[in-house]
Amino acid sequence: MDAKAEPTLKYPESEAFYAEALRELNNLGLPFLLAGTYALSAYTGITRPTKDLDIFCKAGDYTRVLSHFKSIGYSVEIEDDRWLGKVFKGQYFFDVIFASSNGTMPIGDQWFERARQIEVFGTPVRIVGPTELVWSKCFIQLRHRYDGADVAHTILKAHDQIDWHALLAYMEVHWEVLLMHLLNFRWIYPSERDKVPRWVMDELLDRLSKQLDLPPPQMKVCRGRMFSRIDYEIDVKQWGFADVGGEGEWRNE
Repeated sequence: MDAKAEPTLKYPESEAFYAEALRELNNLGLPFLLAGTYALSAYTGITRPTKDLDIFCKAGDYTRVLSHFKSIGYSVEIEDDRWLGKVFKGQYFFDVIFASSNGTMPIGDQWFERARQIEVFGTPVRIVGPTELVWSKCFIQLRHRYDGADVAHTILKAHDQIDWHALLAYMEVHWEVLLMHLLNFRWIYPSERDKVPRWVMDELLDRLSKQLDLPPPQMKVCRGRMFSRIDYEIDVKQWGFADVGGEGEWRNE
């Protein structure tokens, strides 16, 4: 692809660190993808300050990446063994991510099959494809960070590169989250509604129609914790709702 990733660095002096990190990752020979602001910039042209790199890899390679950088003198940190590690050199760092924090998004082979290649800091790297970029941002809905605009902008600028069948399959269990983002897109860009295939909307709205005819679930569940554990903490601790896993109160008839 001919797209460029041109986000601005929050700390311009960190460029040497990022360039070195990308060269090391390439030399390591393990499959990895650059995501986050760099991928968004490549597909949409949006530029904004960034303070790190988001490196996506498969779970089986996560410890290999951290171990390699530790062996050559970098500091490493396992922030959350369910999805995230970090590599540091002084105050600069990059994230090593192999899943989402809520467990819905394991990085698998399909991610690499749909990757695109660009050049960043003079190094050729593969970036997350637009299908997976949308998926990776759908659940980022916290009080202090909401990536809905990134989803809308990616659909607007890269809709013809999105594998809609794959996106629907990725979000099969959480299809309502996808529907929310697509309705959001339609409201934001009324003149661009046709960028989302009609069959996708028909499929999701048919599911909603069928769901409306059913009784409410018996188990009180708060899936808001998949967006933000903190913002929906009261639901679980005080209001009797089950977390994403575990038991909650039964709904009173």
